[in-house]
Amino acid sequence: MTATDPALTALAQGWCALSLLHGRIEAHIERALQTRHDLSVREYSLLDVLSRQHDGDGGHLQMKQVADAVVLSQSATTRLVTRLEDRGLLERYLCPTDRRGIYTNVTESGLDLLEEARPTNDTALREALDEAAKNPELAPLVRAVETLKAPVPA
Repeated sequence: MTATDPALTALAQGWCALSLLHGRIEAHIERALQTRHDLSVREYSLLDVLSRQHDGDGGHLQMKQVADAVVLSQSATTRLVTRLEDRGLLERYLCPTDRRGIYTNVTESGLDLLEEARPTNDTALREALDEAAKNPELAPLVRAVETLKAPVPA
């Protein structure tokens, strides 16, 4: 295949469309969350992921798992955790069975903010998808997103 191969060109165009859709959705949600809740998309995602943890075997996520879930590097995730901890939305503590492990939990304030922000996130997502569906190049991607199921944890 060469750089002018039609299959590669179509693939690149599809990737550009997907990237455009993602950017539009994220920007719309970001504006809504920032305006109404003083949260970024990444902060909301981190609170959401950590709120789903539980005590017991496999209940707490390692920082690498959290980083993968919010699509950030481990160092960026650590900085994000620190910012939210400074705001009183998260707390860290030592694992009771392995003193090398550090757990991160969402505080009551964090859970309250997350529940307050969830409808804003959901509404902004729906609005962004509805707007993107008006674009013939993005409409098939919107339909694909709407039919996806949540991934099953490995």
